[in-house]
Amino acid sequence: MSDNDGKKTLGLRGAGARPGNVKQSFSHGRTKNVVVETKRKRVVVPKPGASKPGTGGSRPGGDPSKRPAGISDAEMERRLKALQAAKAREAEEAERRAAEEKQREEERNRRRAEAEAKEREQREAEQRAREKAEADERARVEAEEASKRAAAAAAAAKEAPKADAAPRRDLSNKPAPAATPRKSDREREQRGRGRGQDDGRRSGKLTLSQATGGAGGRQKSMAAMKRKQERARQKAMGGPVEREKVIRDVQLPEAILVSELANRMAERAADVVKSLMQMGMMVTQNQSIDADTAELIIEEFGHKVVRVSDSDVEDVITDVADQDDDLKPRPPVITIMGHVDHGKTSLLDAIRDAKVVAGEAGGITQHIGAYQVTTDSGAVLSFLDTPGHAAFTSMRSRGAQVTDIVVLVVAADDSVMPQTIEAINHAKAAEVPMIVAINKIDKPAADPNKVRAELLQHEVIVEAMSGEVQDVEVSAVTGQGLDELLEAIALQSEILELKANPDRAAQGAVIEAQLDVGRGPVATVLVQKGTLRQGDIFVVGEQYGKVRALINDKGERVQEAGPSVPVEVLGLNGTPEAGDVLNVTETEAQAREIAEYREQAAKDKRAAAGAATTLEQLMQKAKDDESVSELPILVKADVQGSAEAIVQAMEKIGNDEVRVRVLHSGVGAITESDIGLAEASGAPVMGFNVRANASARNTANQKGIEIRYYSVIYDLVDDVKAAASGLLSAEIKENFIGYANIKDVFKVSNVGKVAGCLVTEGVARRSAGVRLLRDNVVIHEGTLKTLKRFKDEVAEVQSGQECGMAFENYDDIRAGDVIEIFEREEVERSLD
Repeated sequence: MSDNDGKKTLGLRGAGARPGNVKQSFSHGRTKNVVVETKRKRVVVPKPGASKPGTGGSRPGGDPSKRPAGISDAEMERRLKALQAAKAREAEEAERRAAEEKQREEERNRRRAEAEAKEREQREAEQRAREKAEADERARVEAEEASKRAAAAAAAAKEAPKADAAPRRDLSNKPAPAATPRKSDREREQRGRGRGQDDGRRSGKLTLSQATGGAGGRQKSMAAMKRKQERARQKAMGGPVEREKVIRDVQLPEAILVSELANRMAERAADVVKSLMQMGMMVTQNQSIDADTAELIIEEFGHKVVRVSDSDVEDVITDVADQDDDLKPRPPVITIMGHVDHGKTSLLDAIRDAKVVAGEAGGITQHIGAYQVTTDSGAVLSFLDTPGHAAFTSMRSRGAQVTDIVVLVVAADDSVMPQTIEAINHAKAAEVPMIVAINKIDKPAADPNKVRAELLQHEVIVEAMSGEVQDVEVSAVTGQGLDELLEAIALQSEILELKANPDRAAQGAVIEAQLDVGRGPVATVLVQKGTLRQGDIFVVGEQYGKVRALINDKGERVQEAGPSVPVEVLGLNGTPEAGDVLNVTETEAQAREIAEYREQAAKDKRAAAGAATTLEQLMQKAKDDESVSELPILVKADVQGSAEAIVQAMEKIGNDEVRVRVLHSGVGAITESDIGLAEASGAPVMGFNVRANASARNTANQKGIEIRYYSVIYDLVDDVKAAASGLLSAEIKENFIGYANIKDVFKVSNVGKVAGCLVTEGVARRSAGVRLLRDNVVIHEGTLKTLKRFKDEVAEVQSGQECGMAFENYDDIRAGDVIEIFEREEVERSLD
């Protein structure tokens, strides 16, 4: 068998055979013989299973005596099996490819059939629609013809008396031939009407009205017809056809995209870009321009400018005055204030236990901080519990008039205290009436007259002193005077004639807010106007939400809350601040937009303010601003004596350049109101033997307010004195450390003139400053370039020793001059 017979060969490798020496011949896809080449001879191995002529055996490999050397029966059988396995895999691969091709062909046929079916259904639907439209058109034409015939018959009936006088020409009942329009006339009239209605549109276009069987499309207005006639007249006269310019009111914000500006003017964006480029601004339609530039463009195109700002989003919650007919009586809101040791909480508990309806839980009332009490006369009173009146201060600062009446609790045995004075100031600032409740009247040391007398110092004149402020002597322990206190409150509320409109969008104020683990952000809201219902969308401060649930002071779920009703509101997206105003909006998009605007405005305000709230920042701010001459601080102490001592010590600190100003001093824990005042004035808070409560700490951490605690009054005074001393500029002090006489002057290469000196006094240092004196007159002041002792550079030279000195950037030195050596130091000024 020849190797060059054009047959494909496959190399077989084995022990004793080189690569390519064993070949398998293929002919038309069938295996014939195996050709084995060795170094000495070429042997042909028969096909497996085929017996040689003259042999009856069928063993693989044939006769062992005629097999090539080095190949055993097992090896030969393994190689032949490998060939058969390869052929089997090839056959399986071919079958798989054929199956996949068949599947793809079936998929193409299926899709083709579906497309044809869909197209056929569409054609049938269009055909049905056209047939229906033609049938409707025929019916309409027939109806018009019938109406014309009826009109012609009626006209003929009217002319009948006249026709009786004339000679009868035709006595038949057939209608006159002239009354029936000819077919050609009807077709001509129909074609003319079709041209008038289509107005040049494609006759074969299928419209929605035709497909649904509607009669006719949208009719043109009279103005449109007049404009069309005017354009046709101008076109017929050969003049230019110009469209009428529509003047639009374009709302212009602070910044606007070019494409949005073109859209609002109903102009082409390319024209707007062209106008901007003519003005020297190379912008694209996706770039933003300022309001002034946009105003010029709007005026150039002939439109009107309507300036708007980001704050216009809050116009949807503008307060509308209620009509007198819509106002209805509402319960009064009473806030009980006073010193923490004067029995305010005991008085609240006594009122709750005495007058609350049976079954009301007191725990919920204290938790939400607001509740309602029903008196014996049936009057409903809403009490507001604000410990430390932080919420009341926050509301007053935002102008939210939540409280109607303030009950000032003063202990009869302790009289007026600093927090009592603070409560009086809050009530006067809020411009609300006040009722004085002199508590602890049952104690032996009680002296109500002393309380009334001390209130006179703060311009609070009670009725017993011929004033207008009601005063009631009560005891929270025995219950004495509680009925009189409730009657006084009812009388005051009756004088005020409190009314509100419940049939409007709700508006209220946040009493307190917290982040509950299970319920999320929860806000206690006191409704002021309108009615808050479940499902209402609202915005409160920088937060918004949807009312998911309303919980009253008894812990029960309610569907709505009217004016002067305190409820817990669930469904906020964040925790609002105490004193924020709640407003109900129509849509969630409005609420979200308002909240985002308020949040961004608050961020900008904080970034612009950059208030220093730590001692180091305050010192730096004071140095940068020359106008700052005061160091504001807030002081809270455990007792009144310590507070007074601290205030007096602060007043003694200072001089003509700087002084310490105490913004507020009080007794008790540091509250949120203190943190709010510190943030507004940029002052640190000093606590003497007191600590900040949890809400105050959280607020301080969020707003970056520094709180410092002290237990020794001298440490507090020293720190404040050091902070005030930091506002003073440092004092520069010179210390003379030595003198040297110049004996001779030498010129040294690469150095210049060097003075040969003798230190006559003190010491000469390399790092010190020097002055050159000639005839006791200072002619130069600077530093030393070099200080040498013999040939060595030294740091200092003692008195009585010789040295060489060279001045930095100065060579005018002479023998006999005196060098004055000194050192400068900055001395921090301190307040004595």
